[in-house]
Amino acid sequence: MAQYPSSFDKEDLLKCARGELFGPGNAQLPAPPMLMMDRITEISGDGGLHGKGHVVAEFDINPDLWFFECHFPGNPIMPGCLGLDGLWQLTGFNLGWRGWEGRGYALGVGEVKLTGMVRPDRKMLTYKVDFTKAIQTRRLTMGVADGIVEADGEVIYQVKDMKVALSEG
Repeated sequence: MAQYPSSFDKEDLLKCARGELFGPGNAQLPAPPMLMMDRITEISGDGGLHGKGHVVAEFDINPDLWFFECHFPGNPIMPGCLGLDGLWQLTGFNLGWRGWEGRGYALGVGEVKLTGMVRPDRKMLTYKVDFTKAIQTRRLTMGVADGIVEADGEVIYQVKDMKVALSEG
């Protein structure tokens, strides 16, 4: 396991987006406005529900966020795919945090349930990612995880079998 802290603030996440946290050519978060979290409050390689690693992060919601104006005019809702992307972002971040090398990319998700919405009156999203597998072999670096998104403490998204890989190519 690499020697990184177990929590990260917004500036740390922006360093990751610029490729400065895990080094050039390695796991990188997207830059704003596609960065879907403001801080990571917990991260591990051996914690979580399955003992294979986890991440907990938060995203502050305010009515000025870019997607509310266009999705949908007069009925603002955060697109569900952005919440899913936040979970994928955190899954890839965990792989880089482990010290594993390569650029991250989403491979898919087994199941998605959206049971609530993020409207401008919400205050905070909490992402929780729990790894079911973390694989690093000579040919494959991949994380498989389940995740939830909570809006002000209410579970609104649930995913099973998210897959993110790192590739040097």
